[in-house]
Amino acid sequence: MEVLAEIVRSGMVESRHRGVVLGVDRAGDVTWSIGDPGTVVFPRSSNKPIQALGMLRAGLPLDGRLLALATASHSGEQIHLDGVREILMLAGLDESALQTPPSYPLDPHVHADYLRAGGVKAPICMDCSGKHAAMLLTCFTRGWSTVDYLEPSHPLQQEITATFTEVTGGPPSVVSTDGCGAPLLATPLQDLARAIGGIVQSPPGSHGARLVEAMRAHPEYVSGTGRAEFALMRAFPGLVAKSGAESVYVVGLPDGSAFALKIEDGAERPMYAVMNRGLELAGLDAPLLTERPVVLGGGKPIGELRLTF
Repeated sequence: MEVLAEIVRSGMVESRHRGVVLGVDRAGDVTWSIGDPGTVVFPRSSNKPIQALGMLRAGLPLDGRLLALATASHSGEQIHLDGVREILMLAGLDESALQTPPSYPLDPHVHADYLRAGGVKAPICMDCSGKHAAMLLTCFTRGWSTVDYLEPSHPLQQEITATFTEVTGGPPSVVSTDGCGAPLLATPLQDLARAIGGIVQSPPGSHGARLVEAMRAHPEYVSGTGRAEFALMRAFPGLVAKSGAESVYVVGLPDGSAFALKIEDGAERPMYAVMNRGLELAGLDAPLLTERPVVLGGGKPIGELRLTF
């Protein structure tokens, strides 16, 4: 992988972040890349729009904000917890049906407020609980078992894998288990970008169009009201953005072009700056993903994160 960003302290490069970043056009052809676009990655939560599309095709009866929540790595805000409970109620289930690991809210500020209120780790607070609730509702709608819904052999996961194979252009390169317990499907980074670009171009009335409309209309449910994805989607109506753990990020533009990146060491600190540069290369002028780590010495700024492309 190529060096995408450097941490500079007092003029000397202290650390380097390697990775891959690329753009594809509306036809899915790679238009530029730094690093090998065929690098196989675990997309982590960047897979969620694909998983949600598979659920819709399998019969998930959601639209609007609750469908957006099905794609979420949510912050654990009250709107998210209430939305998860609402989805579960549609299936006649409660929080005990969720097989997400007990967690605290993802957003540090929400986490702190939750602790002050006496909150404890709970499956509903895990950032993937919206996806899991949607999986359970899909199973309920189809009459499938809700006990083993995370097993790769379950009909739900087979439907999701079939959708993944279709939109990425090939079967998963590797199958593992994500942090939330769901099957995790690996793919070349360029194929992840192609998949998101293709979903953005879904024809009116299709499952893909329903999904994109929900994400665009309710970005606060896709991530949270204090998150970079929310700010980016609000700033550019029509754009779809989804991040994943271990520093994966994918963005689909309204014209069907898309961008994807993977930071090799999994560090989040260069991720937004790298994607921002990719969007600049696409002609989007405003610096939106402005988050930068502050390099301090004695409590004072003495360095910077510097992009190399």
